[in-house]
Amino acid sequence: MEERWLSVDEIGEYLGIKRDTVYKWIAEKKMPAHRVGRFWKFKVKEVDGWVRKDNAGDGTGTADN
Repeated sequence: MEERWLSVDEIGEYLGIKRDTVYKWIAEKKMPAHRVGRFWKFKVKEVDGWVRKDNAGDGTGTADN
Protein backbone atom coordinates (compact mmCIF):
# COMPACT_ATOMS: atom_id res chain seq x y z
CA MET A 1 0.00 0.00 0.00
CA GLU A 2 1.30 3.44 -0.91
CA GLU A 3 2.02 6.01 1.79
CA ARG A 4 -0.86 8.46 2.13
CA TRP A 5 -0.56 12.22 2.02
CA LEU A 6 -0.76 14.06 5.36
CA SER A 7 -2.37 17.45 6.00
CA VAL A 8 -0.76 20.40 7.77
CA ASP A 9 -2.42 19.42 11.04
CA GLU A 10 -1.38 15.77 10.71
CA ILE A 11 2.27 16.54 9.90
CA GLY A 12 2.35 19.03 12.78
CA GLU A 13 1.02 16.38 15.14
CA TYR A 14 3.51 13.84 13.76
CA LEU A 15 6.44 16.22 14.37
CA GLY A 16 5.08 17.64 17.62
CA ILE A 17 4.93 21.20 16.30
CA LYS A 18 2.21 23.81 15.89
CA ARG A 19 0.39 24.51 12.65
CA ASP A 20 2.03 27.96 12.39
CA THR A 21 5.47 26.35 12.65
CA VAL A 22 4.65 24.02 9.74
CA TYR A 23 3.85 27.03 7.52
CA LYS A 24 6.98 28.85 8.73
CA TRP A 25 9.19 25.83 7.93
CA ILE A 26 7.68 25.56 4.44
CA ALA A 27 8.45 29.21 3.74
CA GLU A 28 11.74 29.71 5.57
CA LYS A 29 13.40 26.28 5.80
CA LYS A 30 12.15 24.68 2.57
CA MET A 31 10.30 21.85 4.32
CA PRO A 32 9.21 19.37 1.61
CA ALA A 33 5.55 20.06 0.90
CA HIS A 34 3.29 19.79 -2.12
CA ARG A 35 0.52 22.22 -2.98
CA VAL A 36 -2.73 20.49 -3.94
CA GLY A 37 -5.19 23.22 -4.85
CA ARG A 38 -5.17 25.50 -1.84
CA PHE A 39 -3.94 22.81 0.57
CA TRP A 40 -0.43 21.71 1.56
CA LYS A 41 0.20 17.96 1.62
CA PHE A 42 3.17 15.99 2.94
CA LYS A 43 4.80 12.57 2.58
CA VAL A 44 6.25 11.30 5.86
CA LYS A 45 9.33 9.80 4.18
CA GLU A 46 10.22 13.14 2.57
CA VAL A 47 9.75 15.07 5.81
CA ASP A 48 11.68 12.46 7.83
CA GLY A 49 14.63 12.70 5.41
CA TRP A 50 14.53 16.49 5.59
CA VAL A 51 14.53 16.45 9.41
CA ARG A 52 17.40 13.93 9.50
CA LYS A 53 19.52 16.35 7.47
CA ASP A 54 19.04 18.81 10.41
CA ASN A 55 16.95 21.19 8.31
CA ALA A 56 14.41 21.61 11.11
CA GLY A 57 17.03 22.37 13.77
CA ASP A 58 18.85 25.56 14.59
CA GLY A 59 22.08 24.34 13.06
CA THR A 60 23.73 23.18 16.29
CA GLY A 61 23.28 19.50 15.47
CA THR A 62 21.86 18.67 18.89
CA ALA A 63 18.85 16.44 19.38
CA ASP A 64 17.13 18.86 21.75
CA ASN A 65 16.31 21.51 19.11
